[in-house]
Amino acid sequence: MRYLLALPAAVLLAAGVAGIVLGESDDSPGLQFLGGLLVIAAIAIGVRVARRPR
Repeated sequence: MRYLLALPAAVLLAAGVAGIVLGESDDSPGLQFLGGLLVIAAIAIGVRVARRPR
């Protein structure tokens, strides 16, 4: 069940990294910023899932 809860974090992390990479190639600071926010949100969700008692 914990792996199912970690799935949104993995999806957000992938979307955030893709946003950063695509923003870098297109020279779009807004897309890089949003990608960074998604990566930070994914880390926060991952930490919450990892710290949750079983």
